[in-house]
Amino acid sequence: MRLSYIAWVACMGAAAHAQPADIELDLLHVQGNVHMLHGGDAGNIAVQIGSDGVMLVNAMGGGLAERIVETISQVTSAPVRYIINTSADLHHTGGNAELSALGEFGATPALAPGELAGATLVAHENVMLRLFELESSGFPPEGVPRTVYFLPFKDIFFNDEPVFIIHEPNAHSDGDSIVLFRKSDTIAVGDLFVPGRYPIIDVERGGSVQGLLRALNHVLDLAVPEHLQDGGTRIIPGSGRLCNEADVVEYRNMVAVVRDRVRDLMAKGMDLQDIQAARPTRDYDTEFDGDGEAFVESIYMSLAEAQ
Repeated sequence: MRLSYIAWVACMGAAAHAQPADIELDLLHVQGNVHMLHGGDAGNIAVQIGSDGVMLVNAMGGGLAERIVETISQVTSAPVRYIINTSADLHHTGGNAELSALGEFGATPALAPGELAGATLVAHENVMLRLFELESSGFPPEGVPRTVYFLPFKDIFFNDEPVFIIHEPNAHSDGDSIVLFRKSDTIAVGDLFVPGRYPIIDVERGGSVQGLLRALNHVLDLAVPEHLQDGGTRIIPGSGRLCNEADVVEYRNMVAVVRDRVRDLMAKGMDLQDIQAARPTRDYDTEFDGDGEAFVESIYMSLAEAQ
């Protein structure tokens, strides 16, 4: 059965928050101004560092904020100014309130209307709406982004670098963003791409397989590889290892192949149960973790809604 959005983010947030003390945090320099804070099952944070301060992409789950700041302080004493959320998933936003409170508001000389003290939280407006929905379940209001965008992208010049926050509509959800650090040639993509794990497409909250493929193709349009696909533009996924364009190509191809198989079986009149029994992910199951049946169901629902 497909997991609803709220149930899924609650599940992922609980997993990341279960034992924060046991999570190891490692800071890896990517290139240019950008580092990657790797937290294992807790996910990754893109960390841009410079004279203006620190910009983070995602905040992990709750209970890790002090350790995140302590780890970053190994390479800079600058305060956290911005936290950008790539989606509303709790394993990326659960630490928003705690981490923002440890940062400093630095976008303008004074707080703008609606802004709260601490680092500025930035996201697509649909992320704000999703997190507002969770306030009744205990999500802290201080963790809801107040600086939101609704156009195709938002740009910020920070640490002598253009930063583009780009909406990827109806992909993993309806509020996904990727973050391009143009000078550092690095893209943080959140859970649009997680190497070695089947994607989770939340159809109930606007996700679709076609939107996911458009988003992955857009990442490939922006990425430029070095010789033999090794190096060049770096890709920071929602969790897992640091990647490059070739990794995204393989992932995109897998999604496209499974999509085409499901579409072909639907054209033959097969229902969801029969399609899942046919195992269209069979030859990928040894390479990708996660729920292959749920992935197939989300593709089926995406294609059925598009008809």
